[in-house]
Amino acid sequence: MTPARRDEIGPNAILQFLPVIDRQQGREGTRRMLAAAGLAGSPDGTRMIPETEAAALHRTLRRLMPRQAAGMAAEAGRGTAAYILAHRIPKPAQRLLKALPAPLSARLLARAIAAHAWTFAGTGTFRAVDAWTFEIRDNPLIRGETSPSPLCGWNAAVFGHLYAALVDRTCICVETDCAAVTGAHVCRFRICRGR
Repeated sequence: MTPARRDEIGPNAILQFLPVIDRQQGREGTRRMLAAAGLAGSPDGTRMIPETEAAALHRTLRRLMPRQAAGMAAEAGRGTAAYILAHRIPKPAQRLLKALPAPLSARLLARAIAAHAWTFAGTGTFRAVDAWTFEIRDNPLIRGETSPSPLCGWNAAVFGHLYAALVDRTCICVETDCAAVTGAHVCRFRICRGR
């Protein structure tokens, strides 16, 4: 895929949710969810999509399935990371990252994520604070929302699964600050290594 216009993001922000919704609600439930989000159908996966469409589906899922939404977002995020591993990161690069010491591998992976932030940040601004900490300012997937708990589980799951696959299998990603909670316009993600 070629770099997006600033108001577009990758289709996996929708596509990886569809099998998750199917498992919870069936095919008809997925069609109803897309319709409730104002979407005529699913993206074909060959081009970037308007960030507003992805945001509408994420928001609709949180509104209509509040208890399941966080788990479903995490599952869709892991699916997105699996897609990236299968189709976007060459196998020799994956082998190299896995063979390197974790601190060096993390630095290289953080650079790669930053270089491809256009696929998920849209009109938001991504910043790799360091090899283990990321920020998305004005995240389009939660823009304008308020919540008592963090909402960016899809982003966190993508980052966490990539790090677990390529840096250290014990890695997880935690959203330590969410703009929907703090109102500060910055969502912060921290990669943590287990023991």
